[in-house]
Amino acid sequence: MSRAQQKAPNMQDAADDTVPAGYDGAVFTCPMHPEVRRTAAGDCPKCGMHLLPEGEAADPAEHHQGHSHVAGAAAGQYDSIPAEWSGPIYTCPMHPEVRQTKPGSCPICGMGLELESAAMAEEGPNPELVDFTRRFWVGATLTVPLLVLTMGPFVGLGGVREIFGERATLWIEFILGTPVVLWSGWPFLVRGWNSFRTMNLNMFSLIGMGVLAAWLFSVVAVLAPEIFPAGFRDAEGHVGVYFEAAAVIVTLVLLGQVMELRAREGTGKAIRALLDMAAKSARRIRADGKEEEVPLEEVQVGDRLRVRPGEKVPVDGTVVEGRSSVDESMISGEPVPIEKTPGAPVTGATINGTGSLVMEATRVGADTMLSQIVEMVANAQRSRAPIQKYADKVAGYFVPAVIGIAALSFIAWAIWGPAPALSYALVSAVAVLIIACPCALGLATPMSIMTATGRGAQAGVLIKNAEALERFEKVDTLIVDKTGTLTEGKPRLVAVLPEPGHDEVEVLRLAASLERGSEHPLAEAIVRGAEERRVELAEATDFEAVTGKGVTGKVDGKPVALGNRALVEELGLDPAALAEKANARRDEGETVMFVLLGREIAGLVSVADPVKETTPAALKALHDLGFRIIMATGDNERTAKAVASRLGIDEIRADVLPEDKARIIRELQEQGYSVAMAGDGVNDAPALAQADVGIAMGTGADVAIESAGFTLVKGNLDGIVRARRLSQATMRNIRQNLFFALVYNAAGVPIAAGILFPWFGILISPMFAAFAMSASSISVVLNSLRLRTLRF
Repeated sequence: MSRAQQKAPNMQDAADDTVPAGYDGAVFTCPMHPEVRRTAAGDCPKCGMHLLPEGEAADPAEHHQGHSHVAGAAAGQYDSIPAEWSGPIYTCPMHPEVRQTKPGSCPICGMGLELESAAMAEEGPNPELVDFTRRFWVGATLTVPLLVLTMGPFVGLGGVREIFGERATLWIEFILGTPVVLWSGWPFLVRGWNSFRTMNLNMFSLIGMGVLAAWLFSVVAVLAPEIFPAGFRDAEGHVGVYFEAAAVIVTLVLLGQVMELRAREGTGKAIRALLDMAAKSARRIRADGKEEEVPLEEVQVGDRLRVRPGEKVPVDGTVVEGRSSVDESMISGEPVPIEKTPGAPVTGATINGTGSLVMEATRVGADTMLSQIVEMVANAQRSRAPIQKYADKVAGYFVPAVIGIAALSFIAWAIWGPAPALSYALVSAVAVLIIACPCALGLATPMSIMTATGRGAQAGVLIKNAEALERFEKVDTLIVDKTGTLTEGKPRLVAVLPEPGHDEVEVLRLAASLERGSEHPLAEAIVRGAEERRVELAEATDFEAVTGKGVTGKVDGKPVALGNRALVEELGLDPAALAEKANARRDEGETVMFVLLGREIAGLVSVADPVKETTPAALKALHDLGFRIIMATGDNERTAKAVASRLGIDEIRADVLPEDKARIIRELQEQGYSVAMAGDGVNDAPALAQADVGIAMGTGADVAIESAGFTLVKGNLDGIVRARRLSQATMRNIRQNLFFALVYNAAGVPIAAGILFPWFGILISPMFAAFAMSASSISVVLNSLRLRTLRF
C-alpha cells in the first residue's frame, strides 16, 4: 500500500474525531466505527448506530444496555427506560423517541403506545382497540336516541318533544349526552388536557376543546339558562343546547379511532404472519439415538434435530444427514425449492419437501433469521421518514393556527352574524376545531411506512428504516460488487498453468497449501480444487494477507506468494512475460493469480465464479428503472470488462481495494449523484455506510447487513428491483396521503368558519365536521393499506 493510500484513511479518521485536545468530559463513539468520537450523544454519521460512552462501546456485550441509556439521553424527557431494563418497552408509532415501560398514550400526539418488540406481543386483540370499541358502542347506543330527540322536529317527529315538554327534554338530553362525553370520550379529554399541560398541541387538543365547549355550554344552559344574554337566544327566547353535537363528535371520533386501530393491526399482520411461520416444536435426537418431541424453546445450539417430510425446519442450522428440497419462499420470496445436502445451511420456518433431514442447530431463539427479520420489520415500522419532518412541522404550526381561526370565527359571527349571533358563533368555532383535527396529516407517513415494511418482508426485502426507503426512490447510480452479488460467490478452480521447470501438481500444491490459511472465497476454490484432484497439501508458515493483492508465506520452508499483478510487482518481479497467457483467461471472465516460488513465477492459477441465473434479468430491470450501474471489483480490469460486457453493465471500476469503494462513492456523491451500494462482505461495510442507501445481501457478513439500509434475504439482484418498486410505490402513496390531508384541511377550515354562508347560506354543523374529520383519516388509512397488495 502506498503512502498516499495509508494517509487517506488517517485524514478521514481525523475528520470523524471532533473531541478537542485537552477535553476531559464524556466521549461518545460508535461500536462499528471507533474513529467516530463526539462530546455528545447522537447517531454515527457513517452507519447511523447510536453512539455509546467510549467505555461501553468497546464491549459488544454491553451494546444493548448502552443503546437504551444513550437513547434516553438523546430523547430526553420522552425516554424513561432504565439502563438495566430488560422487560417490554412501549413506544409511539408516530414518535419512536417516546419509550416507556408500561402502556399509555403518547405525550406528543396522544396515540396509544405499542410494544417496541414484536416478539413480546401477546396473543389476543389490542387492549386499546377493545376499550375503544366498548366505548364506541356505549356512545352509539346513547347517541341514537339523543339524535331522535333533538332532530325529530326536522324529520316529522316533533311530537316527541311535546310529550315530555321543553324543560324535561333538556334534562333527557343532558342524561343521554353526558355519559357519552365524560365516559366514552374520557380518553380524548385526558389526552387533550395532557397536550395543553405539556404544550404538545395535537388533534386531541382540538377535539377536547370542541367537545368540552359544546358540552359545558349545554350544561350551563340546562342548569342556569337565565344567565345567557340575548345573543344566545332564539326568537322564542330559548337557549340552544348542543348535547347531540358533543355526543356525535365523540362517537364519530371513536369510530375513526376504532377503524384506525384495526388498520394498524392490519399493518402488523406481516409481523404476526412471520411469527406464525415458526415451528412450535422440534424432534430432537438424543445421545442414545432415541428421538423426542420438545418445545422449540428447549432447543439448544449443537442439538441434532430430525426434520421429516412436510415439516417445518425448527431453527437455523446445517444439514448433517439426508437429502431433500426445502421451500424457502416464506423467507426469501423465491418460489423454487432449494436442494439441501449434508453441509448445506437451513433456515428456521422453511418447509421440508419429500426427503428426511438430520440437522445440527446453529442459531436458536432470538438469534434465528426469522427472529431477526421480525425485529427488523418492527423497527422499520416505527422509524420515521425524512418527509415526516415536514408533516410534523406543518402540524406544529397548524393546531395553534386552528385555535386562532376558531377564535376569530367566533368573534366574526358574534359581531356580524344573524340572530342568535352568539349561538352561531359557538357552532362555527366548534366546527372549525373539530374539522381541522390533523390526525389525517399525522397518519399520512407512518401508515404507509408500516404497511410497506411489512409488504417488503413478505417479498424478502428487509428495510432497516424509513429513511432508507425514502432515499432509495431518488437513487440514480447503483454500485455492485462482483463476487457474491453478481456472481454466486462460490468460485471454482478452472485451470492451473505451470511455467517451464514446474509441473501442474507442484504449482497447485504451493497455491493451495498457502491458501489454507485464508478465508477468501478464491482461496476456498483453490483448496477445494486441490482436494478434488487429490493433491497432498503441506503446512504453511509465516502466512500474511496483503489487502487487495494476495497472500505470502512459506511452504516447506520456501517463500511462496499468491496474488495479482500488483503483488508480483511489489515483490520486485515483472509479470509481463505471462501477460498474454493471463489475459486470454481474463477475457473469459476468469480471475487469474500468479504463483511465486522464491524469486520466480512458478505458474498461474485461474478461478471462475459463475454468474447467478437471476443476474441478467435483474440488471435489465434495474436499467429500466433508471439506474446507472457500476461494477466495483478487486479483479483485474480485463476480467471485469469481460463480465461487464456480457451483462450489459454501464461502467466498471477494477483493481479496487476495499477502502477504494467508499472513496468512489464519495466522488460520485460530490458530482451530484445519489448512490446505492450493493455488497455482501465485511470489506463492503464502509462503502455501504458511505452510500446514500446501502443494500446488503442476506447471505453476507453480519457487519455488512448492520451497515445497510436494505437487506435482501435471498441475496439476488432481483431483490433490488423489488426494493426500488416498493420505494417508489411507498413515496407515491405518502404524497397522496399528504395531499388528501392538506387539501381537506385547506378546504374544510374556511367552510367550517362560515365563508360560504354570505353567498349560499351554508354553515356546517359540528356533527358534520366530526364526520368529515373521521372520513379524512379513514381515507388516508385505506389508501396506505393498498400497499399490502403491491405486485413486484
